[in-house]
Amino acid sequence: MGAIRSAEGGPLRRAGRGVGRVLRSPFTGAARGVRKATHAHGAGESGLGKLIELHAVNSAGDMMITIALASTVFFSVPTDQARGRVALYLAVTMAPFALLAPVIGPLLDRVPHGRRAAMAGAMLTRALLALTMSGAVATGGLELYPAALGVLVASKAYGVVRSAVVPRLLPPRISLVKANSRVTLGGLLATGLAAPLGAGLHQLGPEYPLYGACAVFALGTFLSFSLPHKVDSAKGEARARLVSGEHRPISIRHPRAGKPEKNGKQGKNGNGKQTRKEKKPGLRTVGSSVLHGLQANSAMRMLSGFLTFFLAFMLRVHPLGGLSPAMSLGVVAVAAGGGNALGTAIGALLRSRGPEAMIALVLSVSLAMAVTAAVLYSPVAIGAVAAVAGISQALGKQSLDSLIQRDVPEEVRTSAFARSETLLQMSWVVGGAIGILLPLNGVLGMSVAAGFLALGVATAVRGLLTAARRGSPHPRVA
Repeated sequence: MGAIRSAEGGPLRRAGRGVGRVLRSPFTGAARGVRKATHAHGAGESGLGKLIELHAVNSAGDMMITIALASTVFFSVPTDQARGRVALYLAVTMAPFALLAPVIGPLLDRVPHGRRAAMAGAMLTRALLALTMSGAVATGGLELYPAALGVLVASKAYGVVRSAVVPRLLPPRISLVKANSRVTLGGLLATGLAAPLGAGLHQLGPEYPLYGACAVFALGTFLSFSLPHKVDSAKGEARARLVSGEHRPISIRHPRAGKPEKNGKQGKNGNGKQTRKEKKPGLRTVGSSVLHGLQANSAMRMLSGFLTFFLAFMLRVHPLGGLSPAMSLGVVAVAAGGGNALGTAIGALLRSRGPEAMIALVLSVSLAMAVTAAVLYSPVAIGAVAAVAGISQALGKQSLDSLIQRDVPEEVRTSAFARSETLLQMSWVVGGAIGILLPLNGVLGMSVAAGFLALGVATAVRGLLTAARRGSPHPRVA
């Protein structure tokens, strides 16, 4: 009997293994395809591929938390109550974040040797906070909001560190702007996959997307330490400042030590010779292109934050013609997300030699679209504004990255990315606050959007075009 069972079990086991291979093949094939795409053009050898995968995990977790919060704060109550809840959300989360955001970049800039640990800490913090929010998400209790603030701060801290890490992982054949495009595109694709998954988990209960986010961020915690050790290296770096620096601390060279000792004032070295003052490298000392690029991108980031909150409420009260509020929000979200993905893909394909002109172009097009939507208000115009805002934000940010790579000295470039990212995130917060406080009138909203875009055009476009005609202060272009 044992021989018979063995003879019968052999074919059954082989058949079971065959079925298992068939069932696994779509997933293993997809995993191999993703790994091949993320590790192409030297990204696997440099470690950039691992960062792309980590950012995809980060984006998926953020999307699941967004779904859980939106269902609790926005969709589960009538419009008037929802507006009050979102106003409370802004007061408890965005307002403190506006105070904390300027500290994030400088604080993380002081721990360059712990970037992997900082990214892992941001992931682990959100995993634990997701579990904390799972108990309050069904009732919408006040304890939900401090936890949401912690998630927001941890998410932005991760974004700042990620921007600082990318230059360390550049393959020889990929420019910085293309590397950032690939990282962003990986995050967008993961967001698109996580959205329906999070919606499906929400059908089981409002806390289930948060359980999913906890699992995703736990995975991200381990992936953070899989990045190469050079991520934690600060060799050749210094801190960048957003203010002008006249001089750098004096370097006093000791005859025996062979290393300069920094002093805060002018003096004499060991040989009795007068030390010389040198300019301290900073964002103002490398020309006006970077600062004007920051001004323009801040205006476009304000537009993104404004549209997120303003359209979320306005379309709930005044949906697009013939559509339900949920469908109206879905159309605008798809338009904005599709525009962002399209802008990212365009940036990855183009080899722009004029980032100043690109930033000026996308900012001017955004202004023209907002003015058109204010004058000819219609559902098509709203969708077009969302799509153009997505394209402009993606191309503008990539062009800003190119400017920083080109004009900021290498020893302060990593710090400059951290500072600029913090400033852009603060601009999004300001735009979101304007969107939640404004009356729900479409023409008024588009007029306000056109107003702060016009301010961005007035302060940045002329300087960008002048800098483009004058040429780069440094000949090397990404």
